[in-house]
Amino acid sequence: MVAFLRLALRRVAIMPVMVLGITLLVFVVLQFSPADPAYNALGDSASPAARAAFAEAHGLNDPLFVRYFAFLGDLLRGDLGVTVPPSQPVADRIATAFPLTLQLTLLGLALAVALALTAGVLSAVYRDRWPDQVFRVLSMAGVALPSFWLGVLLIQQFALAMGLFPTGGYVNPADSFPGWLESMTLPAVALALPVAASLARLVRTSMVSELDRDYVRTARGSGLPPCLIIRSVLRNALVTPLTVLGVKVGYMLSGAVVIEAIFDLPGMGKLILEGVTGGDVGLVQGTVLTIAVAFLVVNVVVDLLYLLVNPRIRTV
Repeated sequence: MVAFLRLALRRVAIMPVMVLGITLLVFVVLQFSPADPAYNALGDSASPAARAAFAEAHGLNDPLFVRYFAFLGDLLRGDLGVTVPPSQPVADRIATAFPLTLQLTLLGLALAVALALTAGVLSAVYRDRWPDQVFRVLSMAGVALPSFWLGVLLIQQFALAMGLFPTGGYVNPADSFPGWLESMTLPAVALALPVAASLARLVRTSMVSELDRDYVRTARGSGLPPCLIIRSVLRNALVTPLTVLGVKVGYMLSGAVVIEAIFDLPGMGKLILEGVTGGDVGLVQGTVLTIAVAFLVVNVVVDLLYLLVNPRIRTV
């Protein structure tokens, strides 16, 4: 336990440094945006003198490092700036949009993990037999399917052709949970299937490796029930897939942005699209920074889970 706490504190301690690096990268990259904040704020009818006054009042003429430290100071106060007219706090827009993106990511993650465990375990148990061959072909096909293309196919088949689900839009779960589930099912499936296919291959490989170990042969020879053996083997086999789960969650967070645009969901994807098309650097900066920090937090949580399921690493 002491070793686990020491490693956990080490992971958490480096988070502020990584967050600082993320803020620097996002800030510097977006400074090369061709969008003019003064033009976006005042409109195309503003005079050059008014634009120059706006730039001076908001520190746009200051050196880059001065603007960066001013940006950090605003972040520490929870101030991400305001959107272009109609002016709204960027933090308020993100606070409204990010929960939807998080709902979609978590729902897609739960579906991906359930499918991956089922397919991976069955494929390993029935190794080299027809269930294994079927799951392996499906997993290879799933890895090759882009989420956005899969989303379009799901809309055509299950929304337009069969009418089972809406083509887009969002229903708040507080208003109608069945309506929320209907509006989120197709986006979650489109987001989950490629990740599930990739994870299923990892689960199968790890399960096959564990099933060939001596302790499994001993357990079978002792007459232990197969379900008990599989449960014990699965715990050890999940160590390797868990190491890549953080990356997969990050992929799902970024993929959710694209899926939201396809299904017209008012999440972070819509904010980024609105910021890019409207030249709103502040809105893009705030949304990208939020997603990047969320990705970092998820990876730290996965690292801690990895420490829990793999005691051997605690001695490193």
